Amino acid sequence: MLCLAVVLSAACRPLRAVERAQSLVRMHREAEAAGLLRERLREDPKDVQARRLLVRVLGLVGDLPAARVEASELARWLSADDPTPYLELGHALELAHRYEEALAAYDEAGARAPLSTAGPREGGMRSARWGEAQWAAPRLEEAIRRGANDAEIWHALGLVRLHLGDLDGAEQAYRTGAASDSRGGENWLGLATVAIARGDAERALAAYDQVLARAPHSGAAQLGRAWALARLGRRQDALRALDRAEQLGASAVNVARQRAALDQ
Repeated sequence: MLCLAVVLSAACRPLRAVERAQSLVRMHREAEAAGLLRERLREDPKDVQARRLLVRVLGLVGDLPAARVEASELARWLSADDPTPYLELGHALELAHRYEEALAAYDEAGARAPLSTAGPREGGMRSARWGEAQWAAPRLEEAIRRGANDAEIWHALGLVRLHLGDLDGAEQAYRTGAASDSRGGENWLGLATVAIARGDAERALAAYDQVLARAPHSGAAQLGRAWALARLGRRQDALRALDRAEQLGASAVNVARQRAALDQ
């Protein structure tokens, strides 16, 4: 379920109301949460955090007409180029499983705030999670064009390009993502996947070694490393990597499969 948490500032009465509503949602008491938020907004219509959460809660219960009304009301209290109302409406539509409409809302957020990365980033990231690579790629690329430059977005773009069969583009995205976060290993895993797709065991091994330098307890990386070592003819090293993968909790089925292949 899409996270309903809203970023909050210092403690005060409005924040207590929002926090209470969040607690009610966690207990599946959405109608009470909506009532509490509406009561709060009658007291202070300018409470942006309360209205943002109300939009999402209404999406969760499937009351999309009311969610649209509250998103429009939210826009009244924000600048014309603030993408927040359209982002929140997109989240509400997602919660109601209206994915194409949610994407249209994220696109509207991008159009309303042409200098912000928020709209295309959200649309691209969400599309990638839905498995819609063709929807995700242009939106992620637009967010990057607008200035997004972090490991998460580059990893998402690499994955999308990989699914689209663009190995060169995927490698470029993963390498840029790895450079943007020297401590993270996700983009190195992506580079290993690209190398495997190309049948390049040497590059795959180098990428898995980079993952393990950052996450020494990654069973998946040890399993991948074992595959690469086996392809390079380093059977004993591959067996040691499999032993370590097993110790670290890697998939027992995959460990057994690789052991059987080494025994042939």
